[in-house]
Amino acid sequence: MRTLKLLVALLSLVTFVACGGARNEAEQRSVASSVKNPVSEGPKESLTKGQTSAVNFSLQQASQAEAFNDALNRKIIKDAEVSLEVDSPLETQRSVISIAESHGGFVVTSESKQRQSDDPSQRVMDVSLVIRVPSSQFGPTRDEILGLSKRVLDNKNTGQDVTEEFIDLEARIKTQTALEAQFMEIMKQARKVEDALEVQRQIAEVRTEIEKLEGRKRFLENRSSLSTINVNLKSPTTILISPTGYVHEVKEAGKESIAIAREIVLFLVRFVIVMIPICLFIVLPLGLMFRYTIRRARRLRLTAPLTAEAPQPVPPA
Repeated sequence: MRTLKLLVALLSLVTFVACGGARNEAEQRSVASSVKNPVSEGPKESLTKGQTSAVNFSLQQASQAEAFNDALNRKIIKDAEVSLEVDSPLETQRSVISIAESHGGFVVTSESKQRQSDDPSQRVMDVSLVIRVPSSQFGPTRDEILGLSKRVLDNKNTGQDVTEEFIDLEARIKTQTALEAQFMEIMKQARKVEDALEVQRQIAEVRTEIEKLEGRKRFLENRSSLSTINVNLKSPTTILISPTGYVHEVKEAGKESIAIAREIVLFLVRFVIVMIPICLFIVLPLGLMFRYTIRRARRLRLTAPLTAEAPQPVPPA
């Protein structure tokens, strides 16, 4: 009995989906036929040249309007990566933030870090920003950021059309929602606990799938409505020119001699510091033990002849 009910429900669901698809297809065909044949419903009269031109012009306007609406409704994810060389990265950072806010955007992340330049006595600052702006303001915002510097190191733009995936998600959500409604109807007709539990499990799976699809749809909407621009601001690279000549070579030789003498002195100081604990805890105890052993051996050598010359005790008669 339970299997029969489920089979009936599934058949009704398939019929519902097929009818909906057929209805949509019929509506699309009727609209297309009305656009292609705008004068088919009237009496069949011969068209003059002026009337034919008017019909063709209206069809062209309709196709252009349809193409314009499709372009507006397309979901495109736009990203850009810009690297600029500027004199003051921190001041340019404030300018980039101001540009993003003026176009209705905001800063996602902002990072500043120092790095060693070619000159060891100087450090330079690099700044990285990630901003998001509305897709309609993507081009103007990027152009204004590029105008902050005369030296553009990198300018990369990418676009991803997710319209097809978005439409597919909407269709799948409608199908899953209709399936959920069918399971709810079956739930109302269930008479046994086992049937109710089985239908409830199916409803939970359908609801999980719907939430997953809706989450992906919201993600695509967010990514397509807000474009991302990665901005890297770098300080100018300092180029050092090494001087040449006899005087420079003499100076360099003197610097190398002083550096070698300093290294030798530091080596001796380190050697003395390292040898102090070694002498105290290893060499000194070994020396004392060696000295004690020598003295004991000498003392034994001096006492050996005296022991040999001593009179032997006479045994009692």
